[in-house]
Amino acid sequence: MTIQKLIEGKSELTYSKKKAAPIVLSTRIRLARNLTKQSFPGWSKPENRIEVFDLCEKVLGDLNTLKSPSTFKIDQLDDLEKKVLVERHLISKELSQATLGAGVVVNKDQSQVIMINEEDHLRIQVMRSGYNFKSVWKTIDALDTEIEKRLQYAFSDDLGYLTACPTNLGTGMRASVMLHLPGLVISNQMDKVIRAVNQLGIAVRGIFGEGSDANGSIFQISNQQTLGEDEKQIIKRLGKVLNNIIEQEENCREKLLEKDDFKIKDKVGRAFGILRNAHMMNSNEAMNFLSLIRLGIDQGFFPEDSRPIVDRLFIECQPGHIQYAAMKEKTAEERDALRAEYLRNALRELPSPSYGINENI
Repeated sequence: MTIQKLIEGKSELTYSKKKAAPIVLSTRIRLARNLTKQSFPGWSKPENRIEVFDLCEKVLGDLNTLKSPSTFKIDQLDDLEKKVLVERHLISKELSQATLGAGVVVNKDQSQVIMINEEDHLRIQVMRSGYNFKSVWKTIDALDTEIEKRLQYAFSDDLGYLTACPTNLGTGMRASVMLHLPGLVISNQMDKVIRAVNQLGIAVRGIFGEGSDANGSIFQISNQQTLGEDEKQIIKRLGKVLNNIIEQEENCREKLLEKDDFKIKDKVGRAFGILRNAHMMNSNEAMNFLSLIRLGIDQGFFPEDSRPIVDRLFIECQPGHIQYAAMKEKTAEERDALRAEYLRNALRELPSPSYGINENI
C-alpha cells in the first residue's frame, strides 16, 4: 500500500471541521505500551518483531474505535514516503529508521495513530485540532481500553506500565499541545519561558519534537513526568502551565501592538508580499512567513476563514510534501521554486491585510 490515498484524504490537522484556535494549533496524547512475555523492540530479533507486528496488526484491524484504518509497513515504504509521514506527525523519526516488523496503523481522518515496534511495542496517539485535552483523553482512553481487552500489557503494580525507556514508566503518557508563540519570540521572551517551564518538569520542543527547530514560532510543549501521578493529574498540571504560557503570549502581543504597532504591521505586510510574489523559498522561510500571516489573522488583519489554509500550509510546505507532489526527484533549488509556486497559488485569494482606521497613516 502506498501513502497516496492518505495524502489525498482530509486529515484532522489539515482539514479539521473544528474551528482552529488562536495560539493553539493542536492537542495530542500518546501512550507507550508493551506486551507481556515479549522483548522490547530494541532487544528483539527480527522474527520476534515480525511476530509482534502480525499480532498487533490483526487486533488493531478489528477495533471498533478505529474507523477505516490503513496499515503501512515501514520496510515497504521508500524514504520519501516515510519523510511525508513524519511531516504529518503520523510516525516518529525513530520509526522511520526501523526495519522488519515495524509499521503504523492510521485511521481515516489521521487523528488516531498506532505505531508498532518503535521504541515500545505500541505507541498509541490521538490528535485533535485546537485545545481540547478532555476530548483527546476520552478518545485515547477508550482506544487503549479496547486494545487492552485483546492484548496483555506489561504492567507492574509498583511501576505501572512497563516501557523501554524508564522515563515513560507509570502512565506511559505524553500529553502535548502545539502552540504558536510569535509574540514571545518577537519580544525575545521565549528563552525565559523555556527555562521556567523546564524547572516545572515540562518539556519544550520544536514543531517535529525532540531535536527539531521551532520554525514558524511553533513549539510543542509536553509533560516529562509519567510516574507518581495518574493521567488526569498530569493533564491538569500541564494545563495550568499551558494556560500561563497562553496568557503570556497574549500579553506580549498586546504590548507589541501598543508599543511597536507599525513594526508588527510591517512584518505582516512584508510576509504577505513575499508569499504572494516570491519565486524561490525554502521551508524555514515559508514557516516564518506563514507564522506572521497567522498572527495577522489573530489580530484581524486577515479574514478568519483564512486560518485553515495557513494551518494546512504549515505541513504542506515541508520538503517531503513538496518533493512528493512533484512525483520525481528534485534538487533543493527546484523544491524551493516549487514551494514558492505552491504558496502563491494557495494564497492567491488571500486579501491584502486590513489594518483598520490607521491603515493609511
